[in-house]
Amino acid sequence: MTPHRLEVADVFRKHAHEYLAKHGGPTVQRRAMRAVMNCRTAALGGHIEACDHCDHRRIAYNSCRNRHCPKCQGSACAQWMQARADELLPVPYFHLVFTLPAALGPLALQNPRLLYGLLFQAASQTLLEVAADPRHLGAEIGFLAVLHTWGQNLLHHPHVHCVVPNGGIAPDGARWVRGRKDYFLPVRVLSRMFRGKFIAGLKHAFSCGSLQFHGRLAALADPYHFEQLLNQVVRHDWVVYAKRPFGGPRQVLKYLARYTHRVAISNRRLVSLRAGRVTFRWKDYARGGRSRPMTLSAIEFIRRFLLHVLPKGLMKIRHYGYMANRFRAEKHAQCRRLLQMPEAQQPDALELVSPDAEPRSEADLWAKRCPQCGQGHLYVAATFVGHLIRSQRSSCAPSYSDTS
Repeated sequence: MTPHRLEVADVFRKHAHEYLAKHGGPTVQRRAMRAVMNCRTAALGGHIEACDHCDHRRIAYNSCRNRHCPKCQGSACAQWMQARADELLPVPYFHLVFTLPAALGPLALQNPRLLYGLLFQAASQTLLEVAADPRHLGAEIGFLAVLHTWGQNLLHHPHVHCVVPNGGIAPDGARWVRGRKDYFLPVRVLSRMFRGKFIAGLKHAFSCGSLQFHGRLAALADPYHFEQLLNQVVRHDWVVYAKRPFGGPRQVLKYLARYTHRVAISNRRLVSLRAGRVTFRWKDYARGGRSRPMTLSAIEFIRRFLLHVLPKGLMKIRHYGYMANRFRAEKHAQCRRLLQMPEAQQPDALELVSPDAEPRSEADLWAKRCPQCGQGHLYVAATFVGHLIRSQRSSCAPSYSDTS
């Protein structure tokens, strides 16, 4: 039998009551914690898989499908990537990161929906306007933006990853404007425009009374102190980082899979849970990205994890420019014509499913090879909630009266 691998859910099950007694927490965090604890357990029901060749049967419990659950993102990512695969263009892609200054982090935690939305807005408008400027690219671009709120040490670090095809549609719509192979847009220009747009949006939100100030931030409700905070963050350039371009559509697809459905920490990074302390691996970028262990109390680990639970309904993956949802099909067809692309050949995005992924449908289950005989395939013989079993195939459903 495969030994149990430590999971975030194990930390929650053992120490959630201590954390809640000390910190409490909003409903959305409690709901996420409960979902992670119940994921792939009898609490959510499940199904019985049977082999169509031998007598092997096994129980598979349902997933919670919560977007913050480390075990539920593999299959969700694969489905999303399959839908995106046909939209990739045969051009180099750039990866840019827009980061919120640390001084604004506490304000973002108290106003996550507003400030994360403003972060998306400032970053997207900056890219679209600078790219449209004839002094730079002079074209309409399209791109994908993904919100991350964490660093490797699980501390609050809000930033937006943008993956952008190198080039865009000319203003007259008659040609594709190609960018330079090793350069997309000037980072300093992006940084200063990004800062200006975010600060302008923040001032507008303050004047409208849309911002909340609690606890140690209560003093910021006074205009003088709020202005002091803004003066502090505008003294420095904001971090906008541009990575080197990477290869063709298949490489882009695999690269995107690392970012779109990632959660604050994966189960693979966990090392141990002993005496109320959690040890996990993290990359220390201050020391060249070297992997190092970090140990926190279980309560602090839970607190840091829950910092990254997003408000209900907040979209963490967004599309802009010619990739915007309202005219994506039309604009994509235009890009294909301008690039003289052949008929779409969709890369096999399903190969990106992580080992933690659970199949999403019965059709997927039929494709699973039996681990015992190696010849047959597993199918769903019955489903259950608690001890109540419903047969899926009367001819070969197991006659169990419970799930034990």
